[in-house]
Amino acid sequence: MIHIYGIRSCDTMKKAFTWLDSHHIAYTFHDYKRDGIDAATLADWVARVSRTPLVNTRGTTWRKLPDEARQIDTDADAIALMAAHTSLIKRPVLDTGDGRLLVGFNADTYATELTEPR
Repeated sequence: MIHIYGIRSCDTMKKAFTWLDSHHIAYTFHDYKRDGIDAATLADWVARVSRTPLVNTRGTTWRKLPDEARQIDTDADAIALMAAHTSLIKRPVLDTGDGRLLVGFNADTYATELTEPR
């Protein structure tokens, strides 16, 4: 089963939900703003896709961080920062359940990865 992570009120999340629903793709949702996210899950994601696509450096939360907090030199730095500031995690993060992790929403990528036979 697909598991989608993010913040319910996010516009990009709403696009992803709409796309999944319109393609009749079942999923479970984890709101990491409300429920948090553990470091082990973040470490798994970093191992699977690297920290670069996961840390949202374009948002308000990033811009409000002091310069020293934005110094991400290691995966551990990125994991700690994302755990402390869940709004820094790019949305959505979609775990397909078969080892693939999709970060961000792109309708073409979703179509290729979720509807075409593997």
